[in-house]
Amino acid sequence: MLKKNLLTAGIFILLVCGSFFLYQCGSDSNPNSPSTPETETPIENPSFSQDIQAIFNSSCAVSGCHNSAAEAGLNLSQGVAYSNLVNVDSTQVPNKKRVLPNDAQNSYLVEKIEGRQSVGSRMPLNRSALNNTQIQNIRNWVNQGAQDN
Repeated sequence: MLKKNLLTAGIFILLVCGSFFLYQCGSDSNPNSPSTPETETPIENPSFSQDIQAIFNSSCAVSGCHNSAAEAGLNLSQGVAYSNLVNVDSTQVPNKKRVLPNDAQNSYLVEKIEGRQSVGSRMPLNRSALNNTQIQNIRNWVNQGAQDN
């Protein structure tokens, strides 16, 4: 009976440890990436270099999609993201700008992250969607003129 209880306890401990390990492997927790909890208040006038690029780094560029081997020609890596976005025609919908300063509603980037696109899939692809705070920060940045600050 004691051996059976020890075996059961051992299996239980392995399952708990294994579950924790798998949970941690699947999480996006990275001490160098900013967290934007859903309850965080959106930034009224976000900075591209500090606030918006941080979203791209954690969800788009570093994930292996929009980096130097960029999907759809859109590299969102630090140092090149801004020039690849603002007033640049979308490759999927050429009559739309990826980012149209002062007009988030008609910027293709915002359509893609909100899931309102007419072509292709919602971004980020194969990852969790950006949370409402991240989306609102991008919208605010675009509506404030999409400054390179």
